[in-house]
Amino acid sequence: MKLAHDNLDLGRCPTLIAMSIPSVVGTALIFVAAARAQDTRTVVEPKIPPTCSVLRASLTSVEGHNLADADEAKLDTERIQRAIDGCKPGQAVELKADGAHDAFLSGPLALRPGITLLVAAKTILFASRNPRDYDLSAGSCGIVNESGHGCKPLIGGDHVANAAVMGDGVIDGRGWAKLTGQNFTWWDLAEKARAGGNQNNPRLIVLSHCDNFTLYRIRLRNSPNFHVYYGNGNGFTAWGVIINTPKSARNSDGIDPGSSTNVTITRCYIHTGDDNVVVKASGHASHMTIAHNHFYTGHGISIGSETNGGADTIRVSDLSIDGADNGIRIKSNSGRGGLVRDVVYDDICIRETKNPIVMESDYAHYGHAGDKIPTFTGIVLRNVRVLSGGKITLDGYDARHRLGMQFDNVYLDPPLASKVSATYADFTLGPGPVNFQPGGNDVTVTGTGGNGAPNSCKDKFVPMPVE
Repeated sequence: MKLAHDNLDLGRCPTLIAMSIPSVVGTALIFVAAARAQDTRTVVEPKIPPTCSVLRASLTSVEGHNLADADEAKLDTERIQRAIDGCKPGQAVELKADGAHDAFLSGPLALRPGITLLVAAKTILFASRNPRDYDLSAGSCGIVNESGHGCKPLIGGDHVANAAVMGDGVIDGRGWAKLTGQNFTWWDLAEKARAGGNQNNPRLIVLSHCDNFTLYRIRLRNSPNFHVYYGNGNGFTAWGVIINTPKSARNSDGIDPGSSTNVTITRCYIHTGDDNVVVKASGHASHMTIAHNHFYTGHGISIGSETNGGADTIRVSDLSIDGADNGIRIKSNSGRGGLVRDVVYDDICIRETKNPIVMESDYAHYGHAGDKIPTFTGIVLRNVRVLSGGKITLDGYDARHRLGMQFDNVYLDPPLASKVSATYADFTLGPGPVNFQPGGNDVTVTGTGGNGAPNSCKDKFVPMPVE
């Protein structure tokens, strides 16, 4: 499975070079190898468009990670938004360092159709720490309550087609920093919500009904909540994005495409405190390609827990998962379940991960009551290797709603270091080797693993790019 310009080595080329391709705005993005269903667009490396406006930084970061207290009220929101509003489609508003001044400070920004927000190299866009800047209603952000969803995102788009966020600079949500006038951080709020309720924390980027949206080469870090949510759109590309947030940051998902079609996530490095990538399917989610990526701490590559809209035609390939809580995971339950089918994982290497493979049809986090029963079927693991052991869970929901999986060259290395449990499942082994025998309550196994070498993980695991 290849992308156009697939000669780049992800491990050796953390900074990607734009190719000579027509403007990313409106570019149709289909796989060259379209024999297997996935993203139906031709995916080529995006190109940074010409600038309509260059804004120079007037603030100076403290060692690249914070601002001086005296600068915390010097918001750049208005001038950035004015530049975005005044730009023509097919062009970019560039945020650029000016000598020692390398930082911008902003509250919520609204993207516009066809406009790119470009953060230049050695430039940082910091999110405001003042929850009042993000309020959807008076006092709704920066608290824990039952309803949640009380904050605007730092960067938002609603029915904004052909827009983008690009550049070799940084967008920093400062989830670790204390809120203005408070003695707690955004991440403290997330931890407080474990006891009940929902934290009202801003997400870094939220895109709704934004067809043909592109994230390119941008570095995202320390989001108070999800880093990127893309929902109800047709055409989303994340290429060469670097997300770096601590494992301890609760609910700090990396990239979440939801209820959308034609999605490609490629050449990304994601280190976070929750799902590295998760496909959410409260509405139908399909034709997604997740290829040539490296994941570190987090909850791995997930589908769910919402699957009631159905999820299908998803391809995950050339992926390393290193030091995560979960590896390959599909999760749902009777409160939000539906059909997940035609999902293929190919050329995956997993190590130092507690739960390398998790098929969880009765995900307890949201309770067990409801009539939306999940079914996972047509799930194929091909050329998958698990190093360092861990717990493997392969559970269907019940005898009628069974898990259906094929294992083709799936190798546990060493096999005795992995604990495999299964229920209500039908497994097919082969034609490649399989060095374990799944079994459990109401489990059937057909086929036998063939001969062959396990998937090579040589050079698969690489360090996070250095900032």
